[in-house]
Amino acid sequence: MNLILFGPPAAGKGTQAKRLVEERGFIQLSTGDMLRAARASGSELGNKVADIMDNGQLVTDEIVIALIAEQLELNPNAAGFIFDGFPRTVPQAEALDKLLADKGQKIDKVVRLVVDDTALLARVTKRFEDQGRADDNPETFSKRLDAYNAQTAPLLPYYATRGIITEVDGMADIASVAASIDTALA
Repeated sequence: MNLILFGPPAAGKGTQAKRLVEERGFIQLSTGDMLRAARASGSELGNKVADIMDNGQLVTDEIVIALIAEQLELNPNAAGFIFDGFPRTVPQAEALDKLLADKGQKIDKVVRLVVDDTALLARVTKRFEDQGRADDNPETFSKRLDAYNAQTAPLLPYYATRGIITEVDGMADIASVAASIDTALA
């Protein structure tokens, strides 16, 4: 089963992905993690990624798709993949669909963690005050939240036409969110 977890930063995607990896044997494909690993690998693709990142540029969709393809090939017996941070745009979703179709696979389920932006910002602000995490700076987080909402909006109709989106209350406690995701995947 291939799964996309949708939700803004701090919605709990990472917590739920980690649980699914541990409990179900999924492999989480985080674009950020894959880019860092490629860079550190010293491979031809990794060196290309390093050059792009060192010049302050965005890595192309083609490179990200190549990294995903590499992971699919390296893990042919995985129970499934969780796509985290990708796709973010309709062209990326189309490229991912093509890649998966070429391998006889598809996106089986999209789980959207629905959150209240105001409550989420309050949660992150409290965490910033309590823990001082730099990525939880309320001003920066607000910009990330706006970018997420602008970029992700077109993807919802893209997947909705297939009937594979399940919405989960991302503001519920962790156990309730986990139970709702498990029900969606059953």
